[in-house]
Order: sequence, then C-alpha cells, then structure tokens
Amino acid sequence: MGHDRLDSATTMIALPVPLIVAVLLVFLFVRSVLFEKTTPLLGALLLACAVQSVVVSIVHYYGVTELRLVQPITASVIPALAWVAFLEGGVHQRFQRSDIWHLAAPVVMAGVVTIAPMLIDALLGGLFVGYGLAILLVLHRQRNELAHTRLASGPVPALIWRVIAIALIISAASDALISATLQLGARDAPGIILSIFSSLALLAIGFLALSPAIALAQDDDQQGQIEPDTANHDPDIPVAEIMEQLEELVGREKLYLDPDLTLARIARRLGYPLKQVSTAINAVTGENVSRYINKYRIDHACRALDAGENVTNTMLASGFNTKSNFNREFLRITGKTPSQWQQKSSP
Repeated sequence: MGHDRLDSATTMIALPVPLIVAVLLVFLFVRSVLFEKTTPLLGALLLACAVQSVVVSIVHYYGVTELRLVQPITASVIPALAWVAFLEGGVHQRFQRSDIWHLAAPVVMAGVVTIAPMLIDALLGGLFVGYGLAILLVLHRQRNELAHTRLASGPVPALIWRVIAIALIISAASDALISATLQLGARDAPGIILSIFSSLALLAIGFLALSPAIALAQDDDQQGQIEPDTANHDPDIPVAEIMEQLEELVGREKLYLDPDLTLARIARRLGYPLKQVSTAINAVTGENVSRYINKYRIDHACRALDAGENVTNTMLASGFNTKSNFNREFLRITGKTPSQWQQKSSP
C-alpha cells in the first residue's frame, strides 16, 4: 500500500480495483456525514482509507510518479487513526492529549521519506503491524470489553475491532509480499497484490468503521468519570463489595433497560475503576459485563413476552436496539428464540 518500487510496467487496468474501492469509501464517507452515522475519528479513518486508495490508483495505475513519495505518508495516517479511534471507544472517551503523539505518524514518515527513504517499508510495515497487534492485545487484556460501546451490542464491537486489526496486519503483509515478488522478478505480481490484498483491507477497515455497533453510546454524564488507570489502584479488588453494590444499583434503578448503558457508566455510578468492576463480575459470574447485564434484559423480555407483548416492543423495552443482538442473546440465555418462547407461553 505504501510501496514505492512499482513502476509503469505494472499491469494497467481500465478501472483499477483501488479506484473502485476509493469510490465506494467516498460514498460511505459522504453518507456517514449526511446522516451522522459515525464519530469524527471513525469518519476520519474512513476518509483516510479512501484517500489512500485514490493515491494508490494514481501512482501505480495511471503513472503519476510525482505522488510516489506521498503514498507512504498518507498510508501512515490509517493505522494511527485506527488506534486513536479504538482508544476512544475501548479505553477512554473523548480525545486525549496523549493521543496527539500517535497522530504524528505521518510527520515522522515525511521525515523518513526525506532523509532515509530506505527505511520507508520497514517503518510503514511496523506501523500497520504494531497498531494492529496493539488493538488485539488490548482486546485480550480487557476480555473483549470496550468501555464506551453499548453493552447491548454484545461481542460484536470487539469482533469488529479484531477484524480491523487483522486488516491492518494484512495490509503490512501485502507490502512484504510485493517486496518478495519484485526480488523474484515477478513484475506483474505487485499490481495484483495491490488490487486484492491492500484494496480489500482498506475497504474492510473503512466499511467496518461505519458499523453502529462500535459507535459511542450517548453519555451526557461525564462528571466524576473514573478511568481504569487513574483511581483506586488497590491490588486487592473488593469483589464482594463491588458485586453487592452493583446488584443493588441494577435492581433499584433498572439500569439494564437503558440501551446506551456502557461499562464506563456502570463504573462511574459505582465509583470504581472500569477494570475492577469488570474483574469483579468475571470473578463472581464467570462472564463479562455485557453478558451479565443482558441476563437482566432477557429476564425482563421473558416477562414481557409472557404478558402478551410482541417481540419488537419487547426488544426495545428491554434495552436492546437491534433485533439481531436481541435474538442472539435471547437464544443464548433461554435456549429458545423469542417466537418459540411466545409459543411456549401461549395458552
């Protein structure tokens, strides 16, 4: 994707795949802006993927070699934006001052392009692989729990970010494959690699960035927010105390009926760090926060269905915002679909 060794001998295609991908991504970006379907950072990630596809097309398929050195700079924006967007939804809400250092990646790349171009491939590959692995590592450490995405979405947000991370790594792998094919003398192979691997990876990243599952939940109460690394660093987590307070809070205020409920909001209400709340729930129930809350939601849904309510109204009244997530969690917890449960309850 950021490779600078292809030349005009690369196989020409009337309408190259990267340009088709760019058109699709631009369409998705415009649609997301018009309908406010994503956050600014995810929108920027989508646009960055579109710009990179355009640059690849212009340089490697239409022979505008003047932009050859721009290509690795625009490419370096993508993994940095993906990481910062992931941090916003998975670790801390709102843009942090420390995130600026990650967005300096294109500045560093511009310096390498100017001073040490022989390091371009290594640096670009390191950025894509490094940020991809970082996302996977954080997901593993947090048990796939993202602080500011809706618990009603279940495992979907973590799955989407895992696919984005893998797409970043695949993009780096395509550059390595291009280098290998050039050294072996396969002059036509790089064009095919760019068309298939890099373009599909960019399309996947851009498309998944629009998923409502990874959109941040509406959260107006930011006062007193406790982040996982800024408070209560007691190594002895008061598991029993946290669970007692949590069950009392959830039962009294029926937090599970809020479709925008997040781990961050629960932790803030309890006054404990995110990690401690997550650890306590896992230690006592053997499940993550999302599954813990969804049990309350499905129990509420079962009572509503038993009372004769229809499935759609039951879904919305029980804290879910998509039928797919509702059906998946209902089946997981009860062993039946909502329709089958209705039939069981019918006289």
